[in-house]
Amino acid sequence: MEYKISIPASEQELKKLKAGDSVLLSGTVYTARDAAHKRICECLDRGERPPFDLNGSAVYYVGPTPEHDGCCIGSAGPTTSGRMDAYSPRLLDAGLKIMIGKGNRSDEVVRSMIRNGAVYLAAIGGAGALMAASIEEAELVCWEDLGCEAVRRLTVKDMPLTVAIDSEGNDLYRLGRAQYLKEVKE
Repeated sequence: MEYKISIPASEQELKKLKAGDSVLLSGTVYTARDAAHKRICECLDRGERPPFDLNGSAVYYVGPTPEHDGCCIGSAGPTTSGRMDAYSPRLLDAGLKIMIGKGNRSDEVVRSMIRNGAVYLAAIGGAGALMAASIEEAELVCWEDLGCEAVRRLTVKDMPLTVAIDSEGNDLYRLGRAQYLKEVKE
């Protein structure tokens, strides 16, 4: 199935997404990689508000290149999501609903996704220019000292994504492999 989802997305909208579905995502997405995740968790540890409202939010694991030729952003391909696994359950428990990246997630992250009704969407690795084409605006939010890993607020329109792990924990990486192995045996 293919869905058009706008952020903030309702819990009902996210529950209908199944591993393998295609999504065109529109709305506000924040960028954050491991250094930013660590700082967000440190804010939470100190009882401070994070730099953006986590409730219902979407985070894209990306360190975009500088803007060029009148574009608001350069190449914006996903980074490996497993680098955020140590921090993701904490952010999911604080309200994060959509994670965007590439690659497998830990069992702990998947359990937290199920508990919190969140989804993990896969972006196309190696296609940073394609991903950037769906970004209409990019604004620095905080931690400029992190360079390309600073937190940015992106306005995206019809960002092409695939549901890698749905809110029930169905994992396309595992399901796809199992299906392939089944077909090879037949």
